[in-house]
Amino acid sequence: MESSIYQFAMPMNNGTVQPLEAYQDKVLLVVNTASKCGFTPQYDGLQALYAQYKDKGFEILAFPCDQFGHQEPGSDADIAQFCSLTFNVSFPLFKKTQVNGANAAPLFTWLKSKAPGILGSKNIKWNFTKFLVDTKGNVIKRYAPTTKPEQIARDIEALLAG
Repeated sequence: MESSIYQFAMPMNNGTVQPLEAYQDKVLLVVNTASKCGFTPQYDGLQALYAQYKDKGFEILAFPCDQFGHQEPGSDADIAQFCSLTFNVSFPLFKKTQVNGANAAPLFTWLKSKAPGILGSKNIKWNFTKFLVDTKGNVIKRYAPTTKPEQIARDIEALLAG
């Protein structure tokens, strides 16, 4: 059987480990985030997408990452407070995660192998790189940090429609 996102379990922001199989049959948007980045205002767009589609089978999985310009310097508690107070984020936040290099989380190694970047690049270039996953756990598309969340709505709707 081809591997899917459901083979992974990742630590949540509060320390509990979340098996990703809990998100089976949902359309997922996996995003590496940061609190002090030029793209940080995308949290607003992500929350709007989440509010619009969560009741239709959509989930956003946010993975704070400090590998790009030290733009996520805070603790997991700091990150949770920032996301809640500044952007009213209600989608799942995971523990600070490495997405590139020798200590990259296996989830991100897998995501990058399934949806390489421009010119086949495996590395994630910056914060707010997004991966769209279908209801069967397959990576459908990778979006650049510059892609605004609202630009992904049509792709999400297509997957939700089956």
